[in-house]
Amino acid sequence: MKTVAAAIALRAGRVLLARRRQGESNQGCWEFPGGAVRKGETPQQALEREIFEELGVKATAGPVFARNEHRYPGGAIMLVAVRAELESADFKLTDHDLTEWVPLEKLLEYDLSPADIPIARKLTTPA
Repeated sequence: MKTVAAAIALRAGRVLLARRRQGESNQGCWEFPGGAVRKGETPQQALEREIFEELGVKATAGPVFARNEHRYPGGAIMLVAVRAELESADFKLTDHDLTEWVPLEKLLEYDLSPADIPIARKLTTPA
């Protein structure tokens, strides 16, 4: 099973989402940005690397927020959502065609990638 790290980056009651560009898996779906954890990496290390590769900004990864196992037609992933602070919001997109800071109360209105939905639900559920 492939492990994927996803950023939970919050600013002023909003969370960062990125939309998968055409030609990518889950094209057109919104997701918490991030990517695959390589052998020998922690989810936090992978997240910092992937955010730099995908968005062109430095990130500081924090604790794990949630985990979700999801089966796609091509195989299963373990999505590990990690709290993250981003150095900048001046993004240079590579795998996405759009980013948006989404108010938490509107998060579940977006067409989210299936693996991200349980994490979005947890994020929007009052503690």
